Amino acid sequence: VQLQASGGGLVQAGGSLRLSCAASERTFSNYALGWFRQAPGKEREFVARVSRSGFRTEYANSVKGRFTISRDNAKNTVYLQMNSLKPEDTAVYYCAADPTYELPYTYWGQGTQVTVSS
Repeated sequence: VQLQASGGGLVQAGGSLRLSCAASERTFSNYALGWFRQAPGKEREFVARVSRSGFRTEYANSVKGRFTISRDNAKNTVYLQMNSLKPEDTAVYYCAADPTYELPYTYWGQGTQVTVSS
């Protein structure tokens, strides 16, 4: 599975961004999908994940209530809507896929930079 993330950028605190991740796989609906992030000097961390059907989601406590993960299986795309952004959300964001919902995930895309200014 090849994954291509996009949508990062520079935004002020309190603003919003929507990340997209397009997959090359025709059997896209067979994969659970997730978003992860890595801030400078820190380890990569889980942000959100969505099941193959889209009915089951999970979020890191740090983003719960602000971020929403969704998928469009017809477009082979997963999204991360990020609202009320904070400077601590600044990181490189990665999308990932796996045949199972459980972590860790097997397939990774390149990252997209999100920078939140205060």
